[in-house]
Amino acid sequence: MKKIAVVLFVLLTFLSLGCGDTADNNSVDRHEEAAALDLNRPVHPPEAFAGKRILVAFFSRTGENYEVGFIDKGNTHIVAEQIAEITKADQIFEIKTVTPYPADYQEMTRVAKEEQEAQARPALASQVEDMAQYDIIYLGYPIWFHDLPMPVYTFLESYDFTGKTIIPFCTGSGNALSGMEEDIPRFAKGAQIRKGFGIQGKLVHNSPEQAKIHVANWLASLGYTN
Repeated sequence: MKKIAVVLFVLLTFLSLGCGDTADNNSVDRHEEAAALDLNRPVHPPEAFAGKRILVAFFSRTGENYEVGFIDKGNTHIVAEQIAEITKADQIFEIKTVTPYPADYQEMTRVAKEEQEAQARPALASQVEDMAQYDIIYLGYPIWFHDLPMPVYTFLESYDFTGKTIIPFCTGSGNALSGMEEDIPRFAKGAQIRKGFGIQGKLVHNSPEQAKIHVANWLASLGYTN
């Protein structure tokens, strides 16, 4: 019975850490998608983004991953770098906690669940230098228990986002945004939010070039063109 209970716990944890339950038009789990942008040619931002300064901020985790084993670079980190490259972002910033998360998957999920239940705000190891200079923030994170990781809330509550646009993107075991991104303006004072993007972490890890096509297609839906 004890073995059965452990198996059930792991399965439920895996499902809870997925990137949402329902698909939407901005989520990806299809491997056959064709490119909407030619990444070998210059990519131009939508008119509304012209002349705007862009920050790509992300929270990601290395260590044991349920689907792909141990990883040296988090899946969200990979997507963040792809977005920064395609959009020619002015800066990329990794959201890191003072106390790192455990490398062991089950221990990490225990810590993450406890933080969520307590609505904790883990201390961050560093801050964005001069946040006021940025107009558009692409904000990336893995979905943990159908929500943003608690350090992302710490980040959102640390700055004045008045007049800024936040564009979320997430990775996870599922294929959609969690829905919690709609609440981002509650925590990011003054921010506006644009439609986000969800992609399977396993796809990002196993097929980064294919994932990059999905990222480019999402950016095309925001108005980026060749």
